[in-house]
Amino acid sequence: MTARFRLLAVLAATTVLAGCKSHGDLVVDQGVGITALRTTCPAVGIPDYTGDITLFHGADRTADAIDVVASMTNVRTTCDNSGPKVYSVASFDVLARRTNTKGARTIQLPYFSTVMRGGGVVVSKRVGTVTISFADGQERAQGKASAGAYIDRDEATLPPEIVAQINRKRKAGEADAATDPLTLPEVRTALNRANFELLVGFQLTEAQLAYNATR
Repeated sequence: MTARFRLLAVLAATTVLAGCKSHGDLVVDQGVGITALRTTCPAVGIPDYTGDITLFHGADRTADAIDVVASMTNVRTTCDNSGPKVYSVASFDVLARRTNTKGARTIQLPYFSTVMRGGGVVVSKRVGTVTISFADGQERAQGKASAGAYIDRDEATLPPEIVAQINRKRKAGEADAATDPLTLPEVRTALNRANFELLVGFQLTEAQLAYNATR
């Protein structure tokens, strides 16, 4: 794993994620005031500092040297978890703006999609491109792209004994009546192992990533 991708893996920990919220395979709502909902579908999101890309004229990194600025937005997810392999697709829009509007122009921007397990283990990574086409005189343009991934359903499912431990009804007066089962080491480990994320972002160079992180 390169130093840049190790940084992306760390950044993923602060990602704003979207997942299935209407139904899941575990609901915890009794005993200690816990409400938790999880699903075998991966959460989907954009790691910090990877949702924007800036292209420059030449080596200068000043506002006057900016050529094109593009941002990922409107991330949407669909998921089919009906079979042994969970298939999730992240779709997104790319909004771009250029500084020189003379002439028609088409650019291709690279983006990555990666499946993370447990917040830090890279399961897979793919790189694609999204095409943006500007008409003559047009300052702004938009493109669309998507990325899909398969996840083993068994790996994304909590073991029955862990589910039973979380859902066990606790009575007042018991030693663990006020204990949040989600804080137990064995439960936290199992939840972490069963947690998958599908992350998308621009495939940035070291310089582009540093620019995004410091601007």
